[in-house]
Amino acid sequence: MILVSSCLAGYEVRYNGTHSLNNKIKKLVEENKAVAICPELAGGFSTPREPAEIIGGDGDDVLDGKAKVVEKSGKDVTEFYIKGAYATLEKAITIKATTVILKENSPSCGSSMIYNGEFKGIKNAGNGVTSALLK
Repeated sequence: MILVSSCLAGYEVRYNGTHSLNNKIKKLVEENKAVAICPELAGGFSTPREPAEIIGGDGDDVLDGKAKVVEKSGKDVTEFYIKGAYATLEKAITIKATTVILKENSPSCGSSMIYNGEFKGIKNAGNGVTSALLK
């Protein structure tokens, strides 16, 4: 089984109420070969929501307590991201996922690149919180 980011399956769950549809991933979900989850919704957020970025490192650092996830207004939402990451891990275990496909650049799902925490569109190498936990 494959676990995928909900936004890649066409669900409008991104912070701004949009999706990042990938037709191949949508087809996998429709054929019951993949299960979609949004770690941010699983963590307690709703859509739309304020954009957030990791400040002080990446998802690994968040899990180690060395960095935090902050909304653009400055509100610390780290606990929601950690809660969503663990909910996603639980789902991956439940469905016996052998593959995980996540949305790049997200503070949850980024698997190689994330925004740098300055809210200026600049990316750094690193994992989002969920990606870090799943790895």
